[in-house]
Order: sequence, then C-alpha cells, then structure tokens
Amino acid sequence: MKRQIIFFFLLFSIANAWSQVKVTVQAPSQVEEGQSFRVGYAVNTQEVEDIQLSETSGLDLLYGPSVSRSSSFSMVNGKTTHSSKTTYTYILQAKKQGTYKLPVATVKSGGQTYKSNQASVQVLEGSGDQGSAGQQPQAPANRVRTQQAGERITASDLYVAAIVNKHKVYEQEALLLTYKLYTLVTISPNYIPEIAELDGFHVQEVKLPIQKDVQTERVNGKTYQTAVLSQYVLFPQKTGKLTIPSSKFEFEVRQVDRSINPYDAFFNGGSQVVRIQKNIVAPAVELQVEALPTRPANFSGAVGTQFSVSGSLSPEQVDANDAVSLRLVVSGVGNMKLMKAPQVQWPKDFESYDPKTSDKTHVGSNGASGNVVYDYTAVPRHGGKFSVPPVEFCYFDTNTKSYRTLRTDSFHVAVSKGISSGVRRPTNQEDLTVLNSDIRYIKTAPTTLKSQGDSFFGSLSYWLAYGGALALFLLMVAIFYRQAKANANVARQRGRKASKAASRRLKSAAKLLRGGQAGAFYDEVTRALWGYVGDKLNLPATDLNKENAAQLMQARGVTTESVERFLSVLSDCEFARYAPGDPSETMDKLYRDATEVINQLDSKL
Repeated sequence: MKRQIIFFFLLFSIANAWSQVKVTVQAPSQVEEGQSFRVGYAVNTQEVEDIQLSETSGLDLLYGPSVSRSSSFSMVNGKTTHSSKTTYTYILQAKKQGTYKLPVATVKSGGQTYKSNQASVQVLEGSGDQGSAGQQPQAPANRVRTQQAGERITASDLYVAAIVNKHKVYEQEALLLTYKLYTLVTISPNYIPEIAELDGFHVQEVKLPIQKDVQTERVNGKTYQTAVLSQYVLFPQKTGKLTIPSSKFEFEVRQVDRSINPYDAFFNGGSQVVRIQKNIVAPAVELQVEALPTRPANFSGAVGTQFSVSGSLSPEQVDANDAVSLRLVVSGVGNMKLMKAPQVQWPKDFESYDPKTSDKTHVGSNGASGNVVYDYTAVPRHGGKFSVPPVEFCYFDTNTKSYRTLRTDSFHVAVSKGISSGVRRPTNQEDLTVLNSDIRYIKTAPTTLKSQGDSFFGSLSYWLAYGGALALFLLMVAIFYRQAKANANVARQRGRKASKAASRRLKSAAKLLRGGQAGAFYDEVTRALWGYVGDKLNLPATDLNKENAAQLMQARGVTTESVERFLSVLSDCEFARYAPGDPSETMDKLYRDATEVINQLDSKL
C-alpha cells in the first residue's frame, strides 16, 4: 500500500512539473544598427525534446543554439526544493533601424508543446563599430565601456540631468522632476544622492523600483546607458521665478589597470579593478510660476484635472437625536493632499461635526491621483422633513485654465419625533454627550459605599505598592545604565551586528544570482565578505586590506586554514568577472563558498 501511495505521489509531482513548463525570452530591449546581440530562451526544466524558432524579418540568425543546463537544490526548515533550467542561446544581427519582433520559440517537453512570450527589440542608429558574428563587439568611444586606470572621466562620459515636464506652471499645479543618469563608463549599481532642499514647493516623492530599468538612448550622436534615479512631484507654493537648486550625486566608476597581469593578480590576491569616486552635480532648473486668476469664494484649493464629486446620505429616515452620515467622494488628478473639504449646508435644526478625511490617493507623474473620502456627521434635534442643498466643489482646471464648479444632487432625510431626551444616543460606540449643562444623565449603576476612615492612603497596601514601584524604578535605572554603557562600546556593537549585515548582503546576492546579474552579484558578495571582516575586526575602510585582515584574524585565534579560505574566496570573486565559462555555475559556487567561510569565521571571531 505504501509503495502505491509513493508511486502515485511521484506521478502527480511529475505531471504537475510538466504542466508548469514555461519558456521566457532573455534579450536586450535596444541595440544598435549592425550590432550582433544574444537572445536566450530559458525553459524551467531539463526535459526538453526539441526547440524550433519562428521566422522573423529584419533580423539575421548568425549562430545558435548554444545549450546550457543548470540545476539547484535548497533546504529551508527541513523542506527541500529543486529547480532546473535549460537555456538556448542564439546570436542575431540587426541590419536596419526600427522595431522588430523576436522569434517565438516552440519547445516540446513531456509530449506537450510550449511557446515563449512575444518580445521585441528596438534597433537604433549605429555608431560605426560593431562586433563580428559570435564575438563580443568592441566598445567604441560612444558606448558604455570600462575605462583604463588613470583615464579622465569627462562631463560627457557621466552626467545626471535634472528634467522637468513643464517650465511654466500655475501655482499649486503639479510638475514632475526627474533625475536621469547618462553614462558611457562602467559604474557600480549603488550611488549616494544629496538632493537639495526645495524651498517654495510642496514635495511628494514618486516610489520607483529598487532595481533600476536601464535603457539605451542616443544623445548628440553618442549611445548612452540611461536610468531614472529618482522622481519627485512638485507643487509650487509661490509665484514668480522659482529655482530648483542643483543636486549632488556620488558614483563609483570602475577602471581597469592593464599593467597588472590578470594571472599574477589572481595568484597574488590582487585585482585589476580600480574604483574611482566621482561627484556629479545635476544643474539647477528655473521655473516660471503664474498666479491663479481671481479665486471664487467657494474655491477649494484644488488644482488639476479630471475632478469629480459624488455623495450619499444615510440613513434617509431617522429618529430625532440620532446621527446621519453624509459621505462625499472627490476624485481627480492634482494636488489632492492640499485641497480643503467641501462645505455642507446643514439645516438649522442639525448639529454638525467636522468631517473625517480618508486619503486614498497615490503619487504618480501627474501628481496625486485617486480619491479623497470625506465623512460628515450631523444630528437632527427635531422631527420633520429636511433637505440638504447640493454640495459644491470648485477647482482650477489646468487644461482649460479656468475654474469649474461641480455639484452633487440635493439630499433628503425624514426625521421622526423619537425620544425626547437631553442625551444623544451613542453612534459608532461613541461616549454619551451631555447636551445641557444643567441636566445631567442619571447614573443607574449600583453604588458601593465605604465606611468613614476607610482610606487607601497610609494602609499596608499603600506602602507595599509604594515600595514595589520604587524597586521597579531602581531596576529600570540599572538596566538602562547597563544598556547605555554597552552602546557606548562602538567596536563591540559593530562586531555584534556584523553577522546580520553579512546575512542581508548574502540574501541580496542570492536575488541577483537568481536574476543572472553577474556583475552586481560579485560586487554584493565582495561587500558581504569585506563588510563582515571589517565590522568584526573594527577596521576602518582606509585600513581594510588583505594583509591587515589576515594579521588581525590570526591574532584573534583564527586558524591559518580559515584565513587562507577567506582570502581565496575573495580572490575567486574578483577573478570570476573576467573568467570565461558558464557564469551561473561560478556564481553558485562562490555563493556557497562565501556563506560557508562567513559561518566558519563567525564561530571564531
């Protein structure tokens, strides 16, 4: 019976794996005219029987397929997972400018046929220096390249542009500020921004993905790698000529020292890569802010487009002294967070309260969009039929450059006489409200009486509580003093947090490993190793090198074998970015070695 259960379980697992076969396309989004480029078709299984490509026009197939297979096992909390992948790589060449659809791959696996998703590539104007078939093209002066050590980084090699979508706006009108990177040199993925304070603006930052989307763009005959670093939506609060000050960005440029033999660098623990800190200043931007036309008396302060307002009153039949709720929903695109709540004209017999505001907007390139909900509460005091006049919402439309007034329908409510009490019945679990100061609500709960002289002050319970509170206070003082003394030891705190910092970096490296981002993966693993040792040994960045690290680790009692293992992993990581072969296997091995060496050092440092 057990064998049958196991057999059916395995059969179900295999069928489930086959049913989840996926084929994804891996290709650049933009290439140059005449440039050869790689297109990969990744299948999430190794059980592939055949692959066929559809016909395509405008692109020539130069080579392929080159087949690579990989698999991985992982165990988390005793649960083992297995994944495998087969990648078919082709080399294509684009002859003319335009946008072309890439071939669709059809694969057979387990007797079933699967197709890849449809992808396209944009062919830009060529720079005149393309690689031959099957070879990596040589980087000309106007393509992203790794500089030689000591080579000057010019303003046209690396710069940040401050871009606004409008240079002339109205007061309170949303405008988009974008800081965009243009580079012809190789830089590290991390950067340090120093955004200037924007006086005279209400600022809302647009949330961008951590992983930047790198694009190709032609500027003045040069092909740049570009990425949007940050975006902000600005709402001018003043009129006249306003200036967005210049902002600073710090980048790490990678250069290669060709005078060092790569093999000598590998065996001697050195590296050919030199990192240069480069400060870039994004220029200031001037804007002309026009004042709004003469504002109507009912102007809400809203500036934007596509505004609408709707309302609903509930319930439509209530008793006197019961609450009614009026909900207004204002939708649109603009300065949603800065507008005022619409005014509601309640009948005189209604007691009204300030509205409750619920912000359901999100920040985008056009400003805050979505809706803001206003909930009004009022209490009728007498019976009768009442009407609430239409609620007006006036805003300035930036498209028509004029004020527009929106109105809801009128609202009606029938109020019965109800109970004649000076106390409003509670709604939404609110406390009872006394309506007249001369008439108080009668307390009906039973009353507990105490004999005269029976007082807690001076009793045994009083002194016990007093002593307990004093002891607890002294204990808390002692704990805080000990914690403050421990926090003062910077080296100790830095060493205690070293493992957590290394673990975070290794988790980030694991994501880069799964995404196949080799360069960023090697950088993250290197930072994890150096950061861990630097924190554990309390070494500043200026003194952090292999010789100092080896001496201090041996002085701390770390074995020579462990020290050599640490240095070996560092050297392997630095050499791997230049080594030929399958990068996925090298990255898997480096990730396992780095994790093991950190765990080994953690038990000894």
